[in-house]
Amino acid sequence: MAADYVLDRIDRRILAALQADGRLTNHALSEQVSLSPSACLARVRRLERSGVIRGYHARVDPFALDVGLVLYAEVTLKGHSPDELGRFERLVQDLPAVVEASHMTGDYDYLLKVVVADMAEWTRLAERMTEIGVDRINTHVMMNKPKFFVGYPVEIK
Repeated sequence: MAADYVLDRIDRRILAALQADGRLTNHALSEQVSLSPSACLARVRRLERSGVIRGYHARVDPFALDVGLVLYAEVTLKGHSPDELGRFERLVQDLPAVVEASHMTGDYDYLLKVVVADMAEWTRLAERMTEIGVDRINTHVMMNKPKFFVGYPVEIK
């Protein structure tokens, strides 16, 4: 549904402002985008209903939560039927350690971002994945994060 929604200049300003600070009050947001508070709130609610705004989140340092390892896993499945893809996607949905998953083009099928206490926990998790049709997993352990995701670029036209 979000792909069908046409964003105008004010919508884009709202999105840029909320990505910079998702805790903005409606009043502060309305001042930033030069709308009345009621008009601003109506636009934000419409952006939420249409799926353009998918939620509001706090950016948390994973290591403050006693996460031992943050890693990225390139996952290649044995088969690529809709049933096999669906089975894998249901598995990753049910695994709290998998914090992001993307279906990819190229040399592997999925890119997962995973947080685990240690390598032993990751090994158990990877073994569980191989039981449901994973052919290969190529793992990259995060050493440092010089740039954090803070939002998508919003071109204000």
